[in-house]
Amino acid sequence: MTTTKTFTYSHTIGFLAATGRGLTNPVDLAFNSQGVIYVLNRAGPETTVRLPSKRVTMCNLDEDWFGDFGTGGHDDGEFWWPSAIAIDSQDQVYVADEALQRISIFDKDGKFLSKWGIKGSEPGQLEYPSNLAFDSDNNLWLTDSGNHRVQKFTKDGQFISGWGQRGSGSGQFEGPWGLALADNGDVYISDWGNDRIQRYSNDGALIKEFAGLAGEDAIHRPAGLAVDAEGNIYVADWGNERVKVLASDGTLLASLRGESVDSKWAADYFGVNPEEGRLRYAADLFPELDPPARRDREISAGVEGFLWGPTAVKLDVQGNLYVADSLRHRLQIYKTN
Repeated sequence: MTTTKTFTYSHTIGFLAATGRGLTNPVDLAFNSQGVIYVLNRAGPETTVRLPSKRVTMCNLDEDWFGDFGTGGHDDGEFWWPSAIAIDSQDQVYVADEALQRISIFDKDGKFLSKWGIKGSEPGQLEYPSNLAFDSDNNLWLTDSGNHRVQKFTKDGQFISGWGQRGSGSGQFEGPWGLALADNGDVYISDWGNDRIQRYSNDGALIKEFAGLAGEDAIHRPAGLAVDAEGNIYVADWGNERVKVLASDGTLLASLRGESVDSKWAADYFGVNPEEGRLRYAADLFPELDPPARRDREISAGVEGFLWGPTAVKLDVQGNLYVADSLRHRLQIYKTN
């Protein structure tokens, strides 16, 4: 059954800052039980000056900043290609790293606790883990992108189950990225290379594929996913520089391109740097680009308010929709009705 939903831009969190109160190429986010938002900053390329920017930023919906933790490197508690973040029922923070082929675990304040993960293609081994989600039993699911499969673990890394193989056929994957778990236990996967979303039962039985959209509505290179209580699917449509919202039957409900204005953090910065602020506020953030037939990526690069490289979408308990707007170094938030 198709539902009607509306989306109203609320505000933006973040702006570019290499360290401290700001973000650097945020690729994922998660919420703990106290309403703290943990934003994962990937911050490539891996050069000495960039390494401190590979961190987790802690803030809330009202844009209060609570600090950050982590840095670039290969040692315990450090990141190289951080890709995904999730939080368990005890508010412990789990971060996947595609380069180090491991899951690192921190307490709610960012103290390193432990890690697990072994590179390989055997059951329970990892090759580019790209997304994480906890189920109601506190088991951790992940998309094992390099092995073209989904795997399920206990939270301390004991392998439980998995399925998938490389291909374009029914039930196969080509570099799966996003993963979301529905309230009934169904597993939704964004099949990056095959430009589709797949829905499974939690034992790996394929239920439905969403790949029939055409023209401007087509999904191209889907990244992060979220699913609400009504079964509506939210996908970071990375290849089209948009967020698409699909009803449970696959009908397109909305296509969000981005409406961002400056965050409080940015306004504070311009307040103490008035010359930069004057130039900023004089600029046209939504220019009419010529010619109008440019590719979506070029348009997003030239229009400040649009999404540029959306990688993750998440819903909080109030139904707010968060978009990790990676190349703009910010989160865009929408209220849903």
